[in-house]
Amino acid sequence: MPAMRKLGRKTDHRRAMLRGMVTLLLDKGRIETTLHRAKELKRVTDKMITVGKKNTLAAKRTALAYITKEDVVKKLFDQIAPSFEGRQGGYTRVLKLGPRRGDGAEMAIIELVNHDPKIKADEKKTRRSARDEQAAESGEASGE
Repeated sequence: MPAMRKLGRKTDHRRAMLRGMVTLLLDKGRIETTLHRAKELKRVTDKMITVGKKNTLAAKRTALAYITKEDVVKKLFDQIAPSFEGRQGGYTRVLKLGPRRGDGAEMAIIELVNHDPKIKADEKKTRRSARDEQAAESGEASGE
């Protein structure tokens, strides 16, 4: 197995950065970063999802030791891992974007395979329309 990329960071900084990025990826479902960070993040995230599929107390403690937010660990065990139950790996995908304008670093998007940004957009529209209806109702009630 090849060694971990150093990513221009000392060991402690690199581990902390990857822990934060794994937490963010599992929380949001999709993030944009450099290509090399995304490739390294893919390895770690896939391992965390595999741990989540075990769904034992030891697995939860292992995840809590790495992921920085408890609610993300809960989401991993309740939503993310069960959605990958029939899958034997390859839980994330890396999409190349091209060079970054400032320094030319190769950029990429890393996302969970079952992540659907349209669902979140539809949820926002639903919330917005419900809020608009409430505002209209309260406006009619105050106008009387």
